[in-house]
Amino acid sequence: MNEIMLDGCTPTPLANYLKALGVLRLLSARYPETRGFWRSDRFVLRTTLDRVNIESFFLNDYEPTPIMAPWNGGSGFYYQERKSKEEKDPATGKKKKLGIYDQETAATKVVAAVLDSKNKRLGVYRQVLSQAKLAVQRAEFVTSPDSGKQKDDFILSLRATLPDECIQAMDAGLAVTREKTNYPPMLGTGWNDGNLDFTSNFMQRLLDVLGTADSEPPDQSTDWLQASLFGTSAPNLTKNNIGQFSPGHAGGPNASTGFEGDAAINPWDFVLMIEGALLFAAAAVRRNAEDPLGVLSYPFTVRAVGAGAGSLGEGDTANARGELWMPLWSQAATYAEVRALMAEGRVALGKKPARDALDFVRAVQHLGGYRGVQSFQRFGLLMRSGRAYLATPLSRVEVSDEPQSRWLDDLDRNDWLDRFCKFTRGDNTANRFRMLRKRLEDKLFALSGREPSKAEAQSLLILLGEIQSALSNSQKAREAIQPIPKLSEQWVQTADDGTPAFRIAKALASLHGIGEEPLPLRAQLFPVHRKFEQWMTPDANEKVRICVGQKGRLVDTMRVLLEHRLWLMEKLEMRDKPLDSPAGATLEDIDTFLRENSMDERIAALLLGLCLCSIPLDTDKRAGEGVVPAAFSLMKLALTPDRVLRSLSRMSKDDHLPVPAGMLAQLASGNHENRAVKAAWRRLRASGLFPAFAMNDLPGLGNVDPLRAAAALLMPLRYGATGALARRVLKISEPETETV
Repeated sequence: MNEIMLDGCTPTPLANYLKALGVLRLLSARYPETRGFWRSDRFVLRTTLDRVNIESFFLNDYEPTPIMAPWNGGSGFYYQERKSKEEKDPATGKKKKLGIYDQETAATKVVAAVLDSKNKRLGVYRQVLSQAKLAVQRAEFVTSPDSGKQKDDFILSLRATLPDECIQAMDAGLAVTREKTNYPPMLGTGWNDGNLDFTSNFMQRLLDVLGTADSEPPDQSTDWLQASLFGTSAPNLTKNNIGQFSPGHAGGPNASTGFEGDAAINPWDFVLMIEGALLFAAAAVRRNAEDPLGVLSYPFTVRAVGAGAGSLGEGDTANARGELWMPLWSQAATYAEVRALMAEGRVALGKKPARDALDFVRAVQHLGGYRGVQSFQRFGLLMRSGRAYLATPLSRVEVSDEPQSRWLDDLDRNDWLDRFCKFTRGDNTANRFRMLRKRLEDKLFALSGREPSKAEAQSLLILLGEIQSALSNSQKAREAIQPIPKLSEQWVQTADDGTPAFRIAKALASLHGIGEEPLPLRAQLFPVHRKFEQWMTPDANEKVRICVGQKGRLVDTMRVLLEHRLWLMEKLEMRDKPLDSPAGATLEDIDTFLRENSMDERIAALLLGLCLCSIPLDTDKRAGEGVVPAAFSLMKLALTPDRVLRSLSRMSKDDHLPVPAGMLAQLASGNHENRAVKAAWRRLRASGLFPAFAMNDLPGLGNVDPLRAAAALLMPLRYGATGALARRVLKISEPETETV
């Protein structure tokens, strides 16, 4: 077997990709053992033929597929229009009609040329064209049928009467359902794009390369074929339009040295491209058992998004026809195997079909090595200069050999991601939501198919926190979309870089209530129900206000959250302080936070995203080596939940440590005369927890800002860190004498 590399068949532009499929399809009809695959961005044939044999097949033996579109006005089956010929009467000066005539077009001329040709290789084409013309005559169409039922009925009649050779071409450009005819995006609206009819162009290019006589092909055909297959130079390209398939050859603004450039194509490129497009036969498939009519499904075609496509903007995708994902496989495959791949080219994300590019890339990665596909080349069918669509290459998406983890699928719960994207595309939606969606799509697209770095995972969590904030501040958004679903622990594990800022944010985010009263921190930050994953509504019958939002600086927000949680403890009749958490900060973390504000911005950014997650239980409960000011330690212990103090054997099961009256207010006002620390000292001692300091010898906060100290009191500590504080500032038993 020979391996013939086709340097002219590359993944981009789309014309070259389709050309590779066309070569494999046509050769396999005569040489079924022929196989093809992609190597180094070139299509490779594994075949018994050599290069000369391949050229000879196309130049001398290739019989084209009869591709036609009698339902289109520019197909060559109808004259452009019936015109009334007029002449001015020299005597009266008035115009008078001389009769009606049909204006001949290039399309009608090429149909006539094929019908009149003597080339044996066009024999089947001539027969089918004749049958199609009879069908037009029977329908009594003078011009092409109107869009709608007339056109749909005519297409159905053609499909029932034309020979099998035409059906594959019809199925590639049409998808006929019981209700109406749909048009797969790659071939425009039924084998035409605007004024360009692909079938008429195909016939014209066939005559360029095969000729009309039953003799040797035109002299230039060999040069054109070698250039098309092997990438050699080809002089004297024809000035014809290739349509959306090859943007670089479509002409138009900035396509040449002047303001406008002419279209220029290699005729063999167009012929082989159209032959290759026949692999993409559309089908009407059921979305689910409850959908009797079915929906249009086309191989590897989804709704266009700007994700993963560089500077592609909202306006670029708004009018796009869709995206095509062209598979590139590295194992040699027969035409039958490639056709099966195309037929199965409808991937699902879980139980739902992939609807857009973001769904598609995630679905493919879950499949692992999908039928040996190593990557996909994305093309967006985008409007160019408001004049025509072009298959614009967007990006290459690599496929992992192994299925990837599904932690990103959390966003699909309750169709949240789809609902959010749909909301942001609404006509009256604020631009901030469009920008947030674009950023989210870009990040998800970039992360799919590989494990993210810690920084990437954190960046995604931060963005989700921004999105949740934006949604919570918009009544319209809250009515349209539920809050972001609860994210799994894997999000936290993936993002955890072990830094103090992350540990603090994680500890804060996992604050919860007591018993049957969950009171997650996110319910305070966002107007979400404290027990359910839904927005708070007026009919929730809440007797107290849960959400306080974000109050400017991190230290201000944390202090307000702490004061409010302690107030909620009383209003919601909790039996203990709602300051417990499965994760905690170390002594070094607390000490660093008390003495500087360098982590504040990072903590604030991470907090909003982490509070959307389930926080895993700390496996490391060690205290750390830091030294926390004794004054802060006393206040922190005074706010420690009773459950923790009992587990440390500092309290009996019947004891209770109330919140020190006025302590937070004294801190907020500046801790004058060390009153906040004194309040903590009194509360501890009254509850049977004896400080190691006398009242007249209490330590102060020193250079620690009282407001930062108040904020830090909200931070849950690791179990070992709380134990270390108790050992340092509390005595085991009551001293013999004490001044109160």
